[in-house]
Amino acid sequence: MVPLIGVIPGGPELMIILGILVLLFGANKLPKLARSSGQAIGEFQRGREELESDIRETVEEEREAVAETASD
Repeated sequence: MVPLIGVIPGGPELMIILGILVLLFGANKLPKLARSSGQAIGEFQRGREELESDIRETVEEEREAVAETASD
């Protein structure tokens, strides 16, 4: 079976990636880049939680409607 995520980079690979990032963006912009990435991930998680909550509410409302219909 083929993993869906792929290979997770280890120590040496992370150092190479960090080096490339420093070359591309410069050392001064990396903290801003990390901060904005963290904010984006937080927004994504909040949106996902809100969507899951809406789905749960809809499912519960449908169950109540079916139960009311069945008892009539």
